[in-house]
Amino acid sequence: MQKSPWLIILLAATVAITPFAVDTYLPAIPVIAQDLNAHIGTVQQSLSIFLAAYGAGMLLFGPLADKLGRRPLAIFGIAGFALASFFLAWTHNIHSFLIGRALQAFCGAAATVIVPGIIRHVYKEHLAKGMSYMSLIMMLAPLLAPSIGSAILYFSSWRSIFIAIASYAAILFFFVWKYLPEPGANTIGGEPKKNITFLSGYKTVFARADARPLIATIMFSSFSFFCYLTAIPFVYIKYFGVSEQIFGILFGINIVLLMTSSFINSRYVSRYGSPHMVRIALSVAVVLALLLCTFNILKLDIVFTVVTLAPLMGCLTMISTNTDAMIVLKFPDHSGTATAVTGTLRYGSGALAGPILAMSHSDTAVPFSVLMLTGVLGIVGCQLWNRYAYTQ
Repeated sequence: MQKSPWLIILLAATVAITPFAVDTYLPAIPVIAQDLNAHIGTVQQSLSIFLAAYGAGMLLFGPLADKLGRRPLAIFGIAGFALASFFLAWTHNIHSFLIGRALQAFCGAAATVIVPGIIRHVYKEHLAKGMSYMSLIMMLAPLLAPSIGSAILYFSSWRSIFIAIASYAAILFFFVWKYLPEPGANTIGGEPKKNITFLSGYKTVFARADARPLIATIMFSSFSFFCYLTAIPFVYIKYFGVSEQIFGILFGINIVLLMTSSFINSRYVSRYGSPHMVRIALSVAVVLALLLCTFNILKLDIVFTVVTLAPLMGCLTMISTNTDAMIVLKFPDHSGTATAVTGTLRYGSGALAGPILAMSHSDTAVPFSVLMLTGVLGIVGCQLWNRYAYTQ
């Protein structure tokens, strides 16, 4: 399999279906709630349902990709994702909408779970170079998606957003069917296949005491991140009263800060090391999370929320990126297993954000701010635990 730039573009387009499915509909959440005659908290839970179904799909389709091949799974996943997206465009009650989101995520997992294996097969020892393209797409997709959703919402209805997502998936299906190759049938990334189940991988990863606080750090940072994703449409559009178009701009500002954080980290992590970068980012995150809570308790203007929230998300990204690296370094012979386990737990913990926000809903930005602070303080506890584990 050649290192064709077209193959990377195809894989990147496949990976992008998840952030597009998550972020494109965010500006429409209040409108969806009104149209389906549902509480906005219930519609917000569709994000948690999406994440839970995506995590379940990763567990199922990860081993199947090794047994059945990556190409058939990608074709199945993209086709199912497109059909689920069309279904969402024609739902007329909240229950059908939530079911459609679960099906969309579950099928999307089948398509995206195959990408790292193909990149590893193509790039071999230069895996980091290939994955850097994926990271760029994962940043650009959520940067563009809310603005695309806002533009569609301005000219049409929220249903057109899901028609656009389905159309994108249908076009992608054609190119995957025609051009996506299948890596060697008996190898994974050039190595013999191993029958590694999730449970055995779970045992391998958690057998090391010094890995547990790092995994817990990932879970708390993911919880904070998805608290942001779940609550921010309500906070910006309903609470602060901005338009869907301004929401897209504000959301884009946060993504730019995420990209800036990744750039800063790439420049300095080799000099100072991942643990030191985590400590710096966490120190700043604690201050910003406290300020965010204070500003929203005092009901200050949206400007105060924006100037604290954007760099806070950048800090969380830096914490998560470096912690991921530290986990992989601890499992040189089981890096794929460690990545799969932490990925599933990341989405599982993120899925908790919706129900907790719904239970604490108060028509203000305070519950969201408090939960963000709780996640950051949870990371502090994990880092203290991590220091203890390293000394044992």
